[in-house]
Amino acid sequence: MPQQATVLIADDERPITDAYAQWLEEEYAVRTAYSGSEALDKLDAEVDVVLLDRRMPDISGEDVLDEIHDRGLTCRVALVSAVEPDFDILELGFDAYLEKPVSNAEELLETVETLVRRTTYDAQMRRFLSLANKKAAIEAKKAPEELEANDEYVELTEELAELRTRLSETATELDDDDLRAEFYDPEG
Repeated sequence: MPQQATVLIADDERPITDAYAQWLEEEYAVRTAYSGSEALDKLDAEVDVVLLDRRMPDISGEDVLDEIHDRGLTCRVALVSAVEPDFDILELGFDAYLEKPVSNAEELLETVETLVRRTTYDAQMRRFLSLANKKAAIEAKKAPEELEANDEYVELTEELAELRTRLSETATELDDDDLRAEFYDPEG
C-alpha cells in the first residue's frame, strides 16, 4: 500500500484551516498552520501538497511560496485566496488556484487528489530518467554478454520496465488539465 500523502494547510483563518483539515484527514496525513511563519516551520520534504492562503498577515502565501522554491522542495501548491485571480498570478510558481470560499469538500479533495497524482508522476519520472541514464552509460561501455551476466544490471532493467508500466498507469490517471500543467514551462 502506498504511503499516505501529507498535506499542509496554511491559512490565518482558523475555522477555514480546521474545516479543510477535517475534510482531508480521512485520506491524508494533515498538518495545519495558522500563519505563514508557522507554515514555514511545518514545511519539510515530507509535505506533498500545500493548501496556501495567499494573504496572511505575518508572512504572505506568496512569500511562503518563494521559500518553498528557495528550499528546493518538490511539494505541489494550491493557492487558496479570496482575491480574484489577475495577471499578477502568472509570475507565481503554484500548481492550482482556488477561490475562497471553498465550501465544497469534494472540490478540495479533488484538487488535492490531482496534485498528489502529479507529485507521484514527478517522482516516478525522476526515478525512471535517473535509471535510464545509468543504463545508457553502462551499455555504452560494456559488452552485451557482460551486461546480461551482471545481477545489478538485470535488476536495473527490470525496475525500468516496472517503472515504465507505472508511469503509463499514472499518466492514464492524469486528465488534460494535469498534462497541460505537467508540461507547462513557466520559463517559456
